[in-house]
Amino acid sequence: MIPAPTDSGATPRSRWKLLAWLVPVVVLVVVAGVLFARFLREQPALIDFLADYPGQSALPQSAPVGIPAWLAWQHGLNAFFLLFVVRSGLQLRRKQRPAAFFLRTNTGLLKTKNPPRRIGIELWLHLVVDTLFIANGVVYIVLLFATGQWVRLVPTRWDIVPNAFSAALQYASLDWPTENGWVNYNALQVLSYFAVVFLLAPAAIATGLRMSPAFVRRDIRWFPLAPATRVHWWILVAFLVFTAVHVFLVLATGALRNLNHIYTATDSDSPAGLIVFVATVVAMVVSVVLLKPPVLKALAGTMGAVK
Repeated sequence: MIPAPTDSGATPRSRWKLLAWLVPVVVLVVVAGVLFARFLREQPALIDFLADYPGQSALPQSAPVGIPAWLAWQHGLNAFFLLFVVRSGLQLRRKQRPAAFFLRTNTGLLKTKNPPRRIGIELWLHLVVDTLFIANGVVYIVLLFATGQWVRLVPTRWDIVPNAFSAALQYASLDWPTENGWVNYNALQVLSYFAVVFLLAPAAIATGLRMSPAFVRRDIRWFPLAPATRVHWWILVAFLVFTAVHVFLVLATGALRNLNHIYTATDSDSPAGLIVFVATVVAMVVSVVLLKPPVLKALAGTMGAVK
């Protein structure tokens, strides 16, 4: 996809100077936010509010309990594909000359009326991992509704809004909300997961398609390229922020149990989930290291001509 326009005038020195100011400011804001949240929790009205809305919205009695193995597998695949979606997208944003160019073979199942366009192998990688990411997502959505797991991610009660505020206040005060993700996510988690799965992901696909080689040169007035490019960039930022917060909370709110939920589909405090998590991270790092231009050229060469 095409990266969002950016200001290239900033020098590395000015960026470090900005970072030197930004870090302490962020720390001060976080500390002030925690102190303010703790102050709010001591107010009588908020004490009663937290008692009425503890942070979880009740699920239907028919809601499934636990995390099935297919969900654990798809979560791992999703994280792996997302890593390369983000990495390849950031590489495209740098606007460097491609290490090589790829021309798709216009035969077989993927055959188009017009001749294929030549693209850089970095864009080829982005399109490939995007396709895998979307395919995994489609399977996930189908299984989510086929198995009834959707009720754990889709809000079904209006009290999820005050409960989400309650959970946010508890997080902000560093007094984590009492929860058991094996049975029911807290309200803030539900709204976050719902937004990522059903809002951010479709928006990323739609804006990504607008920037794809098939549509980038077309004048689509109801879907102009420039706004789609900017939205696509901010969706990437949203994914990064969500991932960072998600990983932090997984590790900070009971790492062993949470990792077993996610990676082994079990509700226990055994080290199995941690071992799989570490192995997954190692596999990601190794893949990033190995996926250099020579490897990309060899992989792309299986699908077309590389020069």
